[in-house]
Amino acid sequence: MTVKECYEKMGANYENVLSRLGGSEALVKRLVLKFLDDASYQKLEEQLLNKNVEEAFRAAHTLKGVCLNLGFDNLFTVCSDLTEKLRAKELDGADELFAKVKEQYEITVAAVKNLD
Repeated sequence: MTVKECYEKMGANYENVLSRLGGSEALVKRLVLKFLDDASYQKLEEQLLNKNVEEAFRAAHTLKGVCLNLGFDNLFTVCSDLTEKLRAKELDGADELFAKVKEQYEITVAAVKNLD
């Protein structure tokens, strides 16, 4: 799958991120593949299980930023919702929001793993 097809599969705007990163498809691909090494999602999941709202917030905020930079629009949106919930030091409803993050994260990772 091409980088453009990867972005389409995850529901993201490839042209936007390509133009923002100087028009280099090779750079976009390299950065997208590095996403698989980012541990923010795993940290988020772990800290939510531990009910550690401050560390969960940090992980959610980091993941949100990575998604913003890479143009992973759908994952960014749900991460943003969870980040704001955790910013308010609220765990009530965080599980439901995390379920949406998990769904989009899995879609994103599956798309990235299918890059040529």
